[in-house]
Amino acid sequence: MASKKQAVLSARSLSKDFRRPNGNVFTVLESINLDLYDGEFLAVVGLSGSGKSTLLRCMAGLLKPDRGTLKYATRPTDNVISNAFVFQSFALFPWMTIRENIAISMTKLSKSEQEDRIERMIQMVGLKGFEDAYPKELSGGMKQRVSFARAMVSDPMILFMDEPFSALDPLTKESLKSEIIRIWSQPERKIRSAVLVTHRFEEALQLADR
Repeated sequence: MASKKQAVLSARSLSKDFRRPNGNVFTVLESINLDLYDGEFLAVVGLSGSGKSTLLRCMAGLLKPDRGTLKYATRPTDNVISNAFVFQSFALFPWMTIRENIAISMTKLSKSEQEDRIERMIQMVGLKGFEDAYPKELSGGMKQRVSFARAMVSDPMILFMDEPFSALDPLTKESLKSEIIRIWSQPERKIRSAVLVTHRFEEALQLADR
């Protein structure tokens, strides 16, 4: 008998409204039911403006739903954060080095543990030799690698990605997607599940399980 899949996140009747400047309420999400399973790479596909990024932000805790519930699985340890987010833009601190930008998400860890994790992540995303560079010295693709490294270095339970390849040129985009596939397939990966928002069917088919 097959074992039942464990949900790391469950959304029930999730709804989100926005108020327009004229005072009218616009409902973006209405009664969304969704389960994200342990070990799953899920893609949310839709047209621009269909509410998929709003759904992702609600799932990640960046937006508060107006109605409905979100339930997360129990974290395995106190040092594991529930989720991390990769935005469309690079969202790096320009006055910090690459090492410092990655470390910003690990303030609760000791300095030695931070260094160990940064070194592991630098190797994993192919940024060896650029640890002490500043964002202005990197290409767009390398900056987005830093964004991924910063999100993954704290070993989040869930990795959320909001069209993270949209601002990249075609060659860099394909290179970074191949890198994500490689990272996701590594047995030492600590991230339990991932959610990708995209409006490209081929991107969803290339990266996601569902």
